[in-house]
Amino acid sequence: MGKIIFYEDKNFQGRSYECISDASDLHPYFSRCNSIQVENGTWMIYERQNYSGLQYYLRRGKYPEFQQWMGLNDSIRSCCLISPYRGSHKARVYEREDFKGGMLELVEDCASLYEHFQYHKFQSCNILEGSWIFYEQPNYRGKQYLLKPGEYRRYTNWGAMNAKVGSIRRIIDVY
Repeated sequence: MGKIIFYEDKNFQGRSYECISDASDLHPYFSRCNSIQVENGTWMIYERQNYSGLQYYLRRGKYPEFQQWMGLNDSIRSCCLISPYRGSHKARVYEREDFKGGMLELVEDCASLYEHFQYHKFQSCNILEGSWIFYEQPNYRGKQYLLKPGEYRRYTNWGAMNAKVGSIRRIIDVY
């Protein structure tokens, strides 16, 4: 079982709200979020309600201020617990929409897609096994996107505003 605690103020101060499962609307419980403690599980937190807006991937640990989870502001409005997964991972990323153009198959993390494959924009992907985090910039920086198994025919299907993908990481955490 997962457990995440949201605090209105920095350094785990102010009102708090404890969550043990997905929540599509956290707004009734707190007005801002400046620190978080992840006690169990792996979580994706979202800037807006209904799992939309900027996304942030959090593992077990303490985050005393929003900059430590790479947050751009103190707005957190929804969260989801990422189910533990012990199997292999496989993702196929494509240069163009609808799985067309050059294709790369990944089974490991990649800190710089451009450095390894000379690609930095991907229009579609198919997540065959496991869940992955796509990062807009190399070295696991920039905007983050959670991709669970399934087909993503356009980059907008995974919530991105552009097709830039700089790095990819498997979610391998288990509680």
